[in-house]
Amino acid sequence: MTEKTGFAPAAAPHASTIVHTPEEAISAGETSIPSQGENMPAYHARPKDAHGPLPVVIVVQEIFGVHEHIRDICRRLAKEGYLAIAPELYFRQGDPNDYADIPTLFSELVTKVPDAQVLADLDHVASWASRNGGDASRLLVTGFCWGGRIAWLYAAHNPQLKAAVAWYGKLLGDKSLNSPKYPVDVATDLTAPVLGLYGGQDTGISLESVETMRQALRAANATAEIIVYPEAGHAFNADYRPSYHEESAKDGWQRMLAWFGQYGGKKG
Repeated sequence: MTEKTGFAPAAAPHASTIVHTPEEAISAGETSIPSQGENMPAYHARPKDAHGPLPVVIVVQEIFGVHEHIRDICRRLAKEGYLAIAPELYFRQGDPNDYADIPTLFSELVTKVPDAQVLADLDHVASWASRNGGDASRLLVTGFCWGGRIAWLYAAHNPQLKAAVAWYGKLLGDKSLNSPKYPVDVATDLTAPVLGLYGGQDTGISLESVETMRQALRAANATAEIIVYPEAGHAFNADYRPSYHEESAKDGWQRMLAWFGQYGGKKG
């Protein structure tokens, strides 16, 4: 983590629209989660005066790792009544803070992280949550960019998952040994309802690929919905970057909370 701002170096330049959620009403901090024989670093946040087990949201990082923006997402979810946990899913392969630009970060670190390892790590996060104040019967996931794709995959991996929200995660692409499947390949395997949030101006995720995914979901009779914001580009929820599109981000956030509420994320 960079000392000055807490944002990953490759995420520069930073915008003036950075949102910081205060911690008065929540408890937040670092922890360590046993996973596959190692201790995985993670950030977690929960409401301070919680009573009884909390609904759990696993927050899956962007390519930049669990930097300040992802931590703040956890704090925002804690204010909504959730136990939110963001695990450092690259920790075995390296530290995203060691990379100053996106192409190098992607080629030298991100592509070396196997999907199978990530999905197993998320299972261990869910297990940790159930032992630390979380309600295992109300397990949710959301992810952004790299994590958006993982959120789709996790909804086809863990049958205990109640709902997923994927923010601008790639839907199809070049496959590799580490990434053998994309969301379009697992549409028939989804066991949890998925909400996808995408930008119509996203140069990396075409509207054609979004339509291909919609067709795959319809063919699978999956409980899923994809929203496209016509004026938004990629990373439109990243309030610390120039790509931030406030109107779309705020609407997406409310849709996410409603999706989680609809599918059993909260009491009442």
